[in-house]
Amino acid sequence: MTDTPDIPGIGTLETLPALDHLDLLARPVADALHALADAHPDLASAARVVSIDPALADTEAMTLAFGMDLDLSSNCILVAGRRGGEERIAACVVRATTNADVNHVIKKLLDVRKASFWPQDRAVEASDMEYGGITPVGVPASWRLLVDARCATGWSCIGSGLRRSKLFVPGELLAALPGAEVVDGLATTS
Repeated sequence: MTDTPDIPGIGTLETLPALDHLDLLARPVADALHALADAHPDLASAARVVSIDPALADTEAMTLAFGMDLDLSSNCILVAGRRGGEERIAACVVRATTNADVNHVIKKLLDVRKASFWPQDRAVEASDMEYGGITPVGVPASWRLLVDARCATGWSCIGSGLRRSKLFVPGELLAALPGAEVVDGLATTS
């Protein structure tokens, strides 16, 4: 019998307590979750992890393979822009069923003229996470962490920093991450 909490839309996946399986998380993610446990032990202990085939790391592939609801998935995208010679970076968490509003909301929040998705190679190097596994948990403190209000409630399936696993976290955990800003309308529905 599994001790998986009731996570609506999880499909056939069976999760494990993330704090007991830090080996399934990238180092910055494990460190951040451990630090969160000091400040918010109830939230950190709610985090769950599941090992997956790295070939299934992309949202669509995972959703199909495990019968998971797409509404459960949240993506962390990295957006950057420049102002006065300074690069401003934001990790933006949005539901997989929405699109980050890069050209209006995020651009305005970063106070830049032009905002664009960060190149994959820079995202991987700066986050110390694998592409396809980048997550808001453990992003550098110098980045803004913008969480769409739709992700701040209910459960989210997010990256673990590695392609071989996924984290399931309650929205309250995302909202409690250091520097997290919950933003209404960060994403639009398509």
